[in-house]
Amino acid sequence: MKKVTTNLFSVMFLLMATVMFSQGKIKGTILDSELNAGLPGVNVVVKGSSTGASTDIDGKFTLNTTASSGQVVISYIGYKTQTVNFTVKNGETVDLGSIKLASDASQLEEVVIKSTIIDVAKDRKTPVAVSTIRASEIQQKLGNQEFPEILKSTPSVYASKAGGGFGDSRVTIRGFAQENIAVMINGVPVNDMENSRVFWSNWAGLSDVTSAMQVQRGLGSSKLAISSVGGTINVITKTSDMKEGGSVGVGVANSDYLKTQASYSTGKMKNGLSASFLMSQTRGDGYIDGTKFEGANYFFALGYEINPKHELQFTFTGAPQWHNQRGTAISIADYIKYGEGGEPNVRYNADWGLLNGNEFNFRTNYYHKPVMSLNWDYKITEKTKLSTVLYGSWGRGGGTNAAGRIRGLANTAAAFRRADGTINVDNIYSWNSGQSTFIPGFGNTTRTLDGGKYISTTVSTNAANTTNGISKIASINSHNWYGGVASLNTKFNDKLTFDFGVDVRTYKGIHYQNVNDLVGGYFFKDNTPLPVNGVYSNGNGNDPNRVLYQTYESTPSFNPFFNVDHQQKVSYNNDGNVNWLGAFTQLEYSTEKVTAFIQAAVSQQGFKRVDYFKYLASNPLSSTDYENILGGNVKGGINYNINSHHNVFVNAGYYSKQPFFNAVYPNNASVVNGNLVNEKITGFEAGYGFRSSKFNANVNLYNTTWKDRYQRSNDLAADNPGGYYDFSGITEVHSGVEVDMNAKVTEKFKVTGMFSLGNWDYKGNSVSNRYDVTNNQISGGTSTTLYLDKVKVGNAAQMTASLGGSYEVVKRVILDATYIYSDKLYANISPANFSNQLNKGALQLPSFGLVDAGFSYKMLVGKNKSDNVNFRLNVNNLLDKIYIAESSTNNHVKVESDFGTPAQYNTYLNTLKTYKGIDQTNAVYFGFGRTWNFTLSYNF
Repeated sequence: MKKVTTNLFSVMFLLMATVMFSQGKIKGTILDSELNAGLPGVNVVVKGSSTGASTDIDGKFTLNTTASSGQVVISYIGYKTQTVNFTVKNGETVDLGSIKLASDASQLEEVVIKSTIIDVAKDRKTPVAVSTIRASEIQQKLGNQEFPEILKSTPSVYASKAGGGFGDSRVTIRGFAQENIAVMINGVPVNDMENSRVFWSNWAGLSDVTSAMQVQRGLGSSKLAISSVGGTINVITKTSDMKEGGSVGVGVANSDYLKTQASYSTGKMKNGLSASFLMSQTRGDGYIDGTKFEGANYFFALGYEINPKHELQFTFTGAPQWHNQRGTAISIADYIKYGEGGEPNVRYNADWGLLNGNEFNFRTNYYHKPVMSLNWDYKITEKTKLSTVLYGSWGRGGGTNAAGRIRGLANTAAAFRRADGTINVDNIYSWNSGQSTFIPGFGNTTRTLDGGKYISTTVSTNAANTTNGISKIASINSHNWYGGVASLNTKFNDKLTFDFGVDVRTYKGIHYQNVNDLVGGYFFKDNTPLPVNGVYSNGNGNDPNRVLYQTYESTPSFNPFFNVDHQQKVSYNNDGNVNWLGAFTQLEYSTEKVTAFIQAAVSQQGFKRVDYFKYLASNPLSSTDYENILGGNVKGGINYNINSHHNVFVNAGYYSKQPFFNAVYPNNASVVNGNLVNEKITGFEAGYGFRSSKFNANVNLYNTTWKDRYQRSNDLAADNPGGYYDFSGITEVHSGVEVDMNAKVTEKFKVTGMFSLGNWDYKGNSVSNRYDVTNNQISGGTSTTLYLDKVKVGNAAQMTASLGGSYEVVKRVILDATYIYSDKLYANISPANFSNQLNKGALQLPSFGLVDAGFSYKMLVGKNKSDNVNFRLNVNNLLDKIYIAESSTNNHVKVESDFGTPAQYNTYLNTLKTYKGIDQTNAVYFGFGRTWNFTLSYNF
């Protein structure tokens, strides 16, 4: 027996020795060919096997192989894939040396999704202004910030947290708001088809699955007829076609923020299948008082290479979430009132309070908007390729607010405020439930029964009313959205490429209100006032004065397909239907020196309104026909590479852009706008680029003219209840200069920077037409003029600059910091506010500068040091700067000439209070103070 055992061990030893000595090692360093810097996270795989590794922070890699010769395939998002031959003897190590990867943004589409649907700008080829942010930077620096904030070091971009709730941030590009910025995910447009808005809370998990994000400023390179007036945010997500491996991570931050995440990818298997998934969970109390939140994110991708000609990619992703909000813009005086030592309490929120000791906010947003897509790429010939994507999106959810009054007082009235400024929700609950309640100005008072019941309604401004209460109601904005894009790409020769495609979409928006919380009450009456000209302004005209009892939670459903027909609806109930039929084409000429393109696109949008409350079912206006409107664009550009260092480009374009749904059917009525015209956008741009191994820079000049902006304002005249003014001919002109650069000062010290200066203002004045509540023009009605000429466009800083640096203290330990400066920031004021010829223009807010800093450490682990553990600490607004991020009012400090007598002016001065030169009566949002986040992840 001992002999048998000895022989067995001998055989095992020989086998192990054979395997060990038949192995060789391959090592090398992967560099960026332009900066000559190491590239971390590059995928290195022995061709035809599952053997692979990723480069470390210096771009170095080592992998074992049992093959004596072969090829390694080196791939990295944003760079050209390289294949390098190797030969290695048993037990030896071969050093492939330094391998330089050339930057090529076109590889984003090849590595991530092999589809011509995604229009990715290529450096030194596509003639547009572009910035690309890769996944590593997003995962490293974003932390607990909002997704758009990763763009704040990009020229002409201004990102704000707005009210400060989870996912409530917003972004502008070149002074244009999100409604006029196209957001694309893997080439699929995601702007709402009724109003073109993007709510980042619906995409809170997008940063987890983004492989790269490209911001194309200006008209961009997308071939679709999309609303890219200011620019295009092109988000490219992870797919199943990734290297095998996964990660787990946890993030903690201020305000009890906690995020956990796990992901795994199989890599492409021998049968052609591949899969990736990601799950994450996020929760916290929120930096702003009373803004608790909870969100999840799921992502699943399945790929299948049927054969060399056909490949399929299926993805399904969603981010169900709920978050309490700060929806009320607060005066500077109130921020200071609830602050300390004369300093404002920037966290103050006027929309929340405590109910039985628990957080209760009247403003809650909840939504679940999953997106499913199926990509099919068909390589017809070596020169012709067809790329198709079919997609669907199902949004369910909405946002809540308070409804009704108590003794004529709203929930935000001073009578319901505690000493700390929060709402006394306990008192509201006490009144609603019929208990004796002390209300300042009324003393101890008790609610009166209505027909033996405590019944709340939407509004009651009469202080003598003792029957009404305050409820929490939800405004639902759900949708069903289906679409498809097909693009045929063919190369006539090695210089000419032709694209042709179609873009088809259909959308149904579902809008109504329901009761979320009766706050101690029992019933809710949907009051239906008498109709004006056959139109019911509020409530169900087909079933008036209903008394309801059902309430619905303000939390998202994980089932995005659930039917809402059974829900009890109040106030309004209507559908917005939009059909889209588009076609596009592009011809591109490309050589080593010159790249030129010309694009054209056309789209027909059809708008239909169905109303179940406002009109009787017998009224033809209860369901309109489709109002079809034609639009499109044409654009072109040329890039010239002077040599390996210098390039120049120019581009120009013209858009005829269809108006939004609320411009087609203004005033929430079903009569088509009598002054319906397309918006016209003309853009010109020129740029210069410099590339070297140590320094890169770009300079861009642009001018965009936006004509025929739609604008409406309410008519407050007593003889025209529910009427409005419709303004025509509003024109904005946005021009400016942009500079961005990055430099490698030493092997360990890198610097980035940018500067942008815009001049964005209105041109000329605008005259209105007057309409009644049913959208009929009032003949001989008094018109109103908006005096807009040279008024500054607000809500975005017209001058921004940043300077950042990173330094590797020791190997894989990096410190970095960025200073961001914003100036020429004006209040966000509707053009309708400038009806007085003597207006003082838009209010300019104080400039501000912020410092963000971070620390990173990457620890190599595992048998071959192929896995890693990452540590990252971010501190945003390091110096705890107090600053105003936006204002919704335009109250200028008055001068003596604004008053009739010196005495009146002196009286005003005695009561005037300012903050940094701004009248304290202005309603503003302050930016966040110092925040921090720490993430720990293990990648294998």
